[in-house]
Amino acid sequence: MSNKKGREITITALKYNPNVKASKPHFVEYKLEETPGMTLFVALNYIREHLDSDLAFDFVCRAGICGSCGMMINGKPRLACRTLTSEFEDGKIQLLPMPAFKLLKDLSVNTGAWMNGMSKRVESWIHSSEKVDIAKLEKRVEPESAQETFELDRCIECGICLAACGTKVMRPDFIGAVGLNRVARFDVDVHDERTAEDFYELVGDDNGVFGCMTLLGCEDNCPKNLPLQTKIAYMRRKLVALR
Repeated sequence: MSNKKGREITITALKYNPNVKASKPHFVEYKLEETPGMTLFVALNYIREHLDSDLAFDFVCRAGICGSCGMMINGKPRLACRTLTSEFEDGKIQLLPMPAFKLLKDLSVNTGAWMNGMSKRVESWIHSSEKVDIAKLEKRVEPESAQETFELDRCIECGICLAACGTKVMRPDFIGAVGLNRVARFDVDVHDERTAEDFYELVGDDNGVFGCMTLLGCEDNCPKNLPLQTKIAYMRRKLVALR
């Protein structure tokens, strides 16, 4: 059995608790031994268990499904559970909380409150005049239509697209790619009876589909590789015809 030790890596994390008056934003440096296949999720748990029990960050699934562990990693928004420490050749990693969301503490931000508000804003539920009879089989949906809806439903609401969005920096009320993707998801859903005019009322302004500057930050950084710019362009073409 090999006794070869892994290299030493340095993780620098922002620490700040906005709920404590005496707290000031500052960086704390942690040095630890890298292990084979180590992700930032594993490294952060090691830090909290052995070096700093006060360090706050979010995680649930550790498999890139829940979207909880989004943070700024060397200046880019990424999921900590899908980022290998071996990717950084110099072994130096800087961590910051994602912008665009309310800071809770250290690396933890409140994406949930923003996503809940977004869901209400775009009326994220099926609008249909049909009464559902659970005793009967659901109405048949063609596989192609179902797949189009499922493709957009892969969004895990991690907030990375917002953290990477230049428009969001300038327009705090911008709905972002995640909100426009949600609108596109219901637009293609055959169960939803809303018209283009209905969607225009929701996102037909500069804080919606017409505010996007197509900088591609959302699609470039999306951990699920969603066709965000394609769908934003699709909704823009559809809604601009109503002007």
